[in-house]
Amino acid sequence: MLTGKQRRFLRAMGTGIDPIIFIGKSGLVDALVQQLDEALEARELVKVRVIPNSPVSPEDVADQLAKQVGAELVQIIGRNLLFFRQSKKKPTIVLPG
Repeated sequence: MLTGKQRRFLRAMGTGIDPIIFIGKSGLVDALVQQLDEALEARELVKVRVIPNSPVSPEDVADQLAKQVGAELVQIIGRNLLFFRQSKKKPTIVLPG
């Protein structure tokens, strides 16, 4: 679990990154979950966007995605979701105390 201070730190980092994964009209599929898992291992902090024609809402899919990939949901802003998971191989983000 992330503390409030850690969430603020990650939210600040997240403002500078663009979404790299998009949830479209296919909704939540296994390939998308796999892609998010790999992106989290490589980058640790990943922004996901739910496009308007998607059958799922950002709130509905956020917790489900976090559980499937073992990540923390940092924030939801509009249709953007921000996920964090420490890399097992090469951790680069050092969370504050």
